[in-house]
Amino acid sequence: MTIQGSSVQDQGATPSDRRLAALDRLAGGSKKGVYRLRLNDQTTVVLYVWAADENYWPPSPTVQDDPFTDASGADLFAANHAALTAAGVRVPDLMMLDRDGRYLDADIALVEDAGALRLEALLEHDSATAAMPLSSLGAALRRMHTTFGPHFGKLAAIAHGEASQTRRAEDVIVDRALGHVDAAAVRDVRLADAHHRITAHVRHLRSTVTPREEYGLVHGELGPDHVLVTPADEAVMIDFEGLTYFEVEWDHAWLQMRFGDTYSALRPVDLDPDRLELYRYAQTLSLIEGPLRIADTDFPDRKWMLDLAEWNITKALEAI
Repeated sequence: MTIQGSSVQDQGATPSDRRLAALDRLAGGSKKGVYRLRLNDQTTVVLYVWAADENYWPPSPTVQDDPFTDASGADLFAANHAALTAAGVRVPDLMMLDRDGRYLDADIALVEDAGALRLEALLEHDSATAAMPLSSLGAALRRMHTTFGPHFGKLAAIAHGEASQTRRAEDVIVDRALGHVDAAAVRDVRLADAHHRITAHVRHLRSTVTPREEYGLVHGELGPDHVLVTPADEAVMIDFEGLTYFEVEWDHAWLQMRFGDTYSALRPVDLDPDRLELYRYAQTLSLIEGPLRIADTDFPDRKWMLDLAEWNITKALEAI
């Protein structure tokens, strides 16, 4: 395959064997560009592009020690890909990573095209055929959630000795949640009116959580749209730049929300119900603030973001 006159060898072929024939932008990316490259021998690969104009998320206030802040970029992709592979988790094969601008004025990665079928589509239209991929995904999650780190934080930061942990994980999440309430209340009068009750509820949930220091690999926002299914019914995990060592209840709060009635098929590890409840409510608040913030930009599917925020506003208010 040739990009800007330079050759990249792919899947054992010589550089002259393959040329780019067509490029299709794939839907779903809001922090990076995702493209399917169609080659002249009828094979395909997927290109990730990390560039400023591919990231629709505007800046937001940060929280001390928050491992989920700025969870995007080629460095995180590379470190997380290696960690998941070492843990026995199926991810797209990494063919090439360029952080030197040799081909584009951006960091890029070339990866295996694991197909267009997402687990989300199977669950919506043909749930009977989802049993094997769900079992595969559950096994991968158990391997992740029993792969432990010394403290919480981004894998790349830990590898470089840059991660520091000065307080408990649940306190980081409380600060995130309170920040999300503050930011969202500016944009929605219902949240402004309920601000005191919401923050009191967050603090009550925090008060029930007992100390613990155990941090597994968590994806951060794993839903069935972040899982591809191969013709062999393998579950292939994607969009894992947010991978971090953290309390596994964070992943399971998200998984319960996204997988609904099929969540039990993942056969989860044992969980702390108090942590789970705090993290579940914190994620609800995050799914209000984030979509409202990105809806203020030129993101192409603004209505989808507003609908997502509205759904979670209802959930947040019902809880109090």
